[in-house]
Amino acid sequence: MAQQKTQIVVVGGGAGGLELVRKLGAKFGRKQHDIILIDRNLTHIWKPLLHEVAAGSLDANLDEVGYGGHAVRWGYRFFNGSIESIDRTARTITTAPLHDEHGEEVIGRHTIRYDYLVLAIGGISNDFGVPGVREHAMFLEDRPQADRFRQKLLNACLRTNHAHQTGDADACVRVSIVGGGATGVELAAELYNAAKALRHYGLEVFDETKLQVSLIEAGPRILPALDETLAMKAKQELENLGVHVLDNTQVTRLEDRAVHTGSGAVIEADLIVWAAGVKGADEITTMSDLELARGNKIVVRPTLQTVTDDRIYALGDCASCMLPGREQPIPPRAQSAHQMASLIFTNLVRAQEGKPLKDFVYQDHGSLVSLSRFSTVGSLMGNLVGGRMRVDGWIARTVYVSLYRMHLIAIHGWWRGVGLIMLGHVNQIVRPKLKLH
Repeated sequence: MAQQKTQIVVVGGGAGGLELVRKLGAKFGRKQHDIILIDRNLTHIWKPLLHEVAAGSLDANLDEVGYGGHAVRWGYRFFNGSIESIDRTARTITTAPLHDEHGEEVIGRHTIRYDYLVLAIGGISNDFGVPGVREHAMFLEDRPQADRFRQKLLNACLRTNHAHQTGDADACVRVSIVGGGATGVELAAELYNAAKALRHYGLEVFDETKLQVSLIEAGPRILPALDETLAMKAKQELENLGVHVLDNTQVTRLEDRAVHTGSGAVIEADLIVWAAGVKGADEITTMSDLELARGNKIVVRPTLQTVTDDRIYALGDCASCMLPGREQPIPPRAQSAHQMASLIFTNLVRAQEGKPLKDFVYQDHGSLVSLSRFSTVGSLMGNLVGGRMRVDGWIARTVYVSLYRMHLIAIHGWWRGVGLIMLGHVNQIVRPKLKLH
């Protein structure tokens, strides 16, 4: 009888999950291991780029990664689906039925066994129980949502352009963004970048002056991950573009085309984007008996094994990892997912070799926020200055761009990654500046 292969199942093809299966496939191959990636989407796009997709500045068709082709290249299998439940006793997971856009079943409920299971299912926007958020706001959690926002934005711009041509000089596109973190700030700036270019794409009388963007933050200032000086610089840059930055402003409820605040003010908006926080997906509470922390996040040990089951790991936005000596869990950032994926790869290898597992050591490389082509601000952690180093301007922009290049190398390997970086430079020259379809 043939020996059963060791089966490692990774659920979620985000930055951490996709990097992990590439490393596992390259390490083990298909002879004695069966590496399986499960994701509800067919393609991957780096989540920090979604604000550019939403504004039309980035054509996701050129930058996304097809899981099927990537799997063939790196020696793992891809299964299109989403996790429904985990049976820890039988060591199996069940995926939910997959339906097409017409509601017809494509793939039925499916059971997949595992020897080791890695949950990298990401997170969703935290609405904090604010009434009307799910009904009236849009989110930027994945590409379909970014595409939906882009189409609604373009339709609003077309209506405004037509209104000006027919004599309505006051017509404008009003966008309210709730949440002054990196996503909200970057989207606000990118919208003005796109608006500046629209007149070259058939909207003859539309420009950035026809755009009104409000950035609403409940805290005392935007970008709390940066120090106050850099946050103030970013705020000034946004206000110079025309963004109305509202800090210390609590949103109490959303209605159709209206944001209600704690002061009683009502901000009218044609489009509302909710970017106010991250929590674990709601289905985590029903899929298993894994211990959860606040915000539906899976509690893991420093080895990134769940505290409930040593054969189940979690990484990225869905994991709650409290390391010794820290007062807060590891923050939900792309760099966290990358570092966690590297450690889980090491620990999966060591577990199969019977060696003790290593603990996670988080290296905070700082935070960078891109204000589109206008500016980039942030901070880096380094030995050069014995701690946090402020950066902005072209230095910060160069480092910001290099983060995506590092991501490409992490998921494609050095040779293919460098080739795609070079191809990206060519595409910047030859492809249109905006995607309007």
